[in-house]
Amino acid sequence: MQHEISAPLPLHGRSGQLMEEGWARQPYWRYERNATGASSIRIKEWDYFAVISPEGFAITFTTSNLGYAGLFAVCFVDLQTSRFWQVDDLEVLPLGRRAFPPTASGGSISFASKKLAIQIDHGERLHTLQFSCEQLRGPQGAGLQGEIEFSQEPGGESLSIATSWAENRKAFYYNTKVNCLKASGHFTLGGKRYDLRPDRDLGVLDWGRGVWTYRNTWYWSSASGYIEGVPFGFNLGYGFSDRSRVSENCLVYAGKLHKLAEVSFEFDRANWLKDWRVCSEDRRVELTFKPAVDRNSHVNFLLIASEQHQVFGHFTGKVTLDDGRVLELVDFAGFAEEVRNRW
Repeated sequence: MQHEISAPLPLHGRSGQLMEEGWARQPYWRYERNATGASSIRIKEWDYFAVISPEGFAITFTTSNLGYAGLFAVCFVDLQTSRFWQVDDLEVLPLGRRAFPPTASGGSISFASKKLAIQIDHGERLHTLQFSCEQLRGPQGAGLQGEIEFSQEPGGESLSIATSWAENRKAFYYNTKVNCLKASGHFTLGGKRYDLRPDRDLGVLDWGRGVWTYRNTWYWSSASGYIEGVPFGFNLGYGFSDRSRVSENCLVYAGKLHKLAEVSFEFDRANWLKDWRVCSEDRRVELTFKPAVDRNSHVNFLLIASEQHQVFGHFTGKVTLDDGRVLELVDFAGFAEEVRNRW
């Protein structure tokens, strides 16, 4: 089930199927858009950043090319008042015209409209975001402006996976989740300044490329922060593509990845703010998640529909590293989500 890739290789073979499915501690697969064998309207490319500060706020950035539409969004979450504010914009039929970098270690993404502007510059273990959005509101009023740098320590490990769907092996999901990115910089929202410090604030990058089947539901949870001065984070998820060969579950502690088996989320869809249980089948993750904010959205255009609940809050419980060491989490900030798509 846990097939590890340990050397660089192409993502796709000549048949258009994945060369080799599995997981890796570095993004070893080489993605080439033209090698997917899919039409531009089916290829999906996205870069998502989030940082949740122990100071009680979070800010997230979404840039995506879904083939038939591009989605760009910025969201501010206030965990203290249990509110969120978001502005997003659509680009109709970008297809392949807006190039997304084939790697998370180089290239840029730029989008600007009357609603918002986002510029992402990827470098080797350094990602710079510049952004503005006059319409975005916060607790003090409207108007967002800022710049944030996300940096990864040299030698730091992250989780990459490449999987396909059992019903269609040419449909694929190639994803890299980078936890414990040190966040620095600042932004102003409604005239209030928010500072990010790398000794306190850690973020996550969700970098993905894929061709999906029509109807999907996935579950994802992520958190990054410090435990007694040591960077710690986790990536937990399931439900998306065929995971019979690999899970996308791991802990990251002091820059090293600790692989996990399958996980499950127990929660009440009638009450998203009720406590969740997050556990792994090997008992190495036993957490209670106490929600504070349900960042939700609903879209239904008949053939295209989406229901998303990204719930921000705090985790309490214990996790176990590969060497048997147990880490205690107390009110550790993060999020858990369910997303149901038809597109």
